[in-house]
Amino acid sequence: MAKETRNFSKRTERLIAQFRGVPSLEPAKMQRRPTLEISELMENLRVEHRIGRLAPEDAVREAWATIVGPANASYSYPQRVEGRKLTVAATHSVVRNEIFLHRHEVLERVRKLPGCEGVTELHLKAG
Repeated sequence: MAKETRNFSKRTERLIAQFRGVPSLEPAKMQRRPTLEISELMENLRVEHRIGRLAPEDAVREAWATIVGPANASYSYPQRVEGRKLTVAATHSVVRNEIFLHRHEVLERVRKLPGCEGVTELHLKAG
């Protein structure tokens, strides 16, 4: 017959341990998390750190010359995609202004790239 296990809350277990006079071996601030299979844990880490996968920034950088045109691409560089925001560094103020004026078209083209469907903001900075 299989032994039935009961999961009590940390508070309840602490009260039971105090009642029995048994010291608690578990640190008071430790959080319990469900046990994961190693394959599931590794997959989560690969997704989180983009191991073996193209990052959205890579797709944007590859297509940047076609997104903003070769002249603007030579003076600007897509740096990163954070959530919904694409950050672009532009070394020339005229190029920054040009990209800003056409930001809706730029964002529309960026959203067509794989992994960039959720990009809705464009942040331009000097650099």
